Amino acid sequence: MSFKNIFISIFIGTSLIISALIINSKRPEVETSRPTPDYVRASGRCAQCHRQETSAIVHQFEQSTHAAEGVNCLDCHKPLEGQTQNDHRGFLITSTVTSKNCTQCHQTQYDQFIRSRHAAPAWAAVRGSQDFTDEQIDFAETYHKGAVDRPANALALLQGSSSIESGCLACHSIGKPNDDDSIGDCTACHARHSTSISLAREPATCGQCHMGPDHAQLEIYNESKHGVLFNAQRQFMNLNAPPKTLSTADMPIPTCATCHMSGLEGLKFTHDVTERLSYWLFAPVSEKRPGYERGKNEMKEVCLKCHAKPHVDEFYTKAEAVVLSTNEKVKEAQNLMAELRSEGLLTPEPFDEHIEFLFFDFWHYFGRTAKHGAYMGGADFVQWHGNYELLLMMTQMKEIAEQLRKRQ
Repeated sequence: MSFKNIFISIFIGTSLIISALIINSKRPEVETSRPTPDYVRASGRCAQCHRQETSAIVHQFEQSTHAAEGVNCLDCHKPLEGQTQNDHRGFLITSTVTSKNCTQCHQTQYDQFIRSRHAAPAWAAVRGSQDFTDEQIDFAETYHKGAVDRPANALALLQGSSSIESGCLACHSIGKPNDDDSIGDCTACHARHSTSISLAREPATCGQCHMGPDHAQLEIYNESKHGVLFNAQRQFMNLNAPPKTLSTADMPIPTCATCHMSGLEGLKFTHDVTERLSYWLFAPVSEKRPGYERGKNEMKEVCLKCHAKPHVDEFYTKAEAVVLSTNEKVKEAQNLMAELRSEGLLTPEPFDEHIEFLFFDFWHYFGRTAKHGAYMGGADFVQWHGNYELLLMMTQMKEIAEQLRKRQ
C-alpha cells in the first residue's frame, strides 16, 4: 500500500470521527448525559449514592437472582406507559414501581395473578369497587362474582380511616389498582430488591396477612405436622430451587406455596392461588367453587407426592364433613338473625348492637377457623378454636334473642 493510500485512509477515518463528535454534540442533553444500562448496575452509578443513603437495598439487590442474571436498576425503575416520570439525578425513572414493571419479563405470572383473589378482590374487600375501572371490574367479576362489584366494607368504615390505611390496606394492597392500569404489588411476596423466590416460599411470608382470628392459616400451619416438620428441617430445604425443576428433594416438606402454587416434580406452577381450591371457605356458608372438581383434583396431585391415595381421599372426606357441619351451624345463626330483624328487634344499621358482633365473630372468625383447620391439618383449630367457640356463641346469641323478645 502506497503512502498516498495510507494518508487518504487516515484522513477519511479522522473525518468520520470528527463528524461523529460534531453530530453527538448536537444531541439533546437528556441523551448524552444518561448512562447506558450497564452503567446503572447496583455496583455502578446508582450505588454511588444509594450505598450511602439506603445501603441495605444495594446489598439486597447484589445478592438477588436479578443481579446474577444481569438485570440492572433501570430495567425495573424506568417509566412505562401510564406511569409518572421523575428526573432523578440524570435518570428518568417512574415515581412508583408496580406489577406492570414486572410484566416486562414475567407476563405469564402476572396474567395468572390477576385471575386470583389476591388481585382486585383483595382491594375491593375493603374499598369496594370505587377505585377500579369498568374493564377491571368486568374482568374480575368473570372469575369471582360479587367480589369486586360491591360497596366498601361497612365494618372497616366504622373503625375509621387510620385503621383502614395502616391496618386493612396494609395486607389488601396486594390487589390495589395502580395508576398505570395494572393491578397489585409483586413485592408483597417477593420483596422489592431481593426479589426472592425463597422468601415467597416461606410460610412466614404468607403469614404476614394470613394470620389472626379471621384467617388463621399461619397458626394452623405451625400446629400441623407439615409446619412442625418444616421448622425442624428448614436447614435441609432448597427454597431457591427454580420453579420449573422444583422437586421433593429440594422441598420434601410442603409450605403454603408448595400446595397452592408450586410445580412440584412436573406439576404446573401458577400465581393464581385459587386454582387448587374447591370450596369458598371464607364465606359464611361455604359452597363449592365453579371449578370444584378440577381444584380438588389438582390439589390432590400435590398431596400424592407425599401421601398414598387412600390417605388423601380420607383426609378430603373428613375436611368436607367439617365444612358441611359448619355450614349448618352458620345457617342456624343466620336464621336467628333474620327472625330478629323480621320481628323488628334489630335496627337496620350494621354493627350497632352486641348480637351483630357475636354473629360476625361466629362465622367470620370461628366458622372460618374450623373449616381452614380441617383442610390444613390443625386439629385444635377444628375443635377448641372452632367448634367449641361456635357452640358457646350460639348459646350466647340465643340468650340475647330471648331477652330481646321478652322486652318486646
